[in-house]
Amino acid sequence: MDFSHISVLYYETLDALDIKPDGIYVDCTCGGAGHSRGVLERLGENGRLIAFDQDPEAIEVIKERIGGDKRVTIIHDNFCNLKGVLANLGIDKVDGIMADLGVSSHQLDTAERGFSFHSDAPLDMRMSKQGMSAYDVVNTYDERDIMRILRDYGEEKFASRIARNIVQYREEKPIETTLELADIIKNAIPAATRRTGGHPAKRSFQAIRIEVNGELQKLQDTLDDMFSALGLGGRLAIITFHSLEDRIVKKAFQNYCKGCECPPQTPVCICGKTPEGKLPFKKKTASKEELEENMRSRSATLRSVEKIK
Repeated sequence: MDFSHISVLYYETLDALDIKPDGIYVDCTCGGAGHSRGVLERLGENGRLIAFDQDPEAIEVIKERIGGDKRVTIIHDNFCNLKGVLANLGIDKVDGIMADLGVSSHQLDTAERGFSFHSDAPLDMRMSKQGMSAYDVVNTYDERDIMRILRDYGEEKFASRIARNIVQYREEKPIETTLELADIIKNAIPAATRRTGGHPAKRSFQAIRIEVNGELQKLQDTLDDMFSALGLGGRLAIITFHSLEDRIVKKAFQNYCKGCECPPQTPVCICGKTPEGKLPFKKKTASKEELEENMRSRSATLRSVEKIK
């Protein structure tokens, strides 16, 4: 299978993990195994890598590319089940965890997966290829819920107009394909606005994809499990691709690094709270050289936190 994907912020992510040769590391979104292969290059023969992915096509590629390495354990599951998986493997603490939260190039470029507004395909957008699809969202959700999704997950200022257009259109027939939906969205946006910025359907497609895969909720629910799974000195490194994800990660990391919560007027700390983590750096984005090689890295942001308590 041709599973092309350029790992963004490759060296920055590997450096952020501060890999120990005999450590245990988790790649929560292994995909084309780009970052994972980098981890394996830095691991010694006693090191271990747990490679997660929920996409069955990605799992087949992971098996081909790194499955023969005895240090690798492949997990076909969503990373939201990290805590239970590690417990079943008898692993108490790990030395590093990474997650690249972007949609892979393979998923975007494979038209039939239904992620792209550039190619005509059945509405799908399921990373796991299971459960509710984009077709279900646009054809069964009521107008208010569609508007909420577009507003909250896509930060789309024309969410109300787009939701109304979707509901009016589907009264005549179901919305079945990506280009069909893209046209409905485009027609709901004022012509003057369509002439500026990127594709008019970009924000709405992002929002629907997030809803289909429960991306933000799973991230929110799992960050504490990721941090808890780290041993002392362990690092968590996460790459986000839009502001909604980045806000969640930034806030969580800040909370791990927060110390005393006593009121400013309290002369001596009485809460006893000390930081559990520290930030090795604030954030990192793609270099000029990487942007020239891979334009999809332009929205990537890497954040990392180290466990110190």
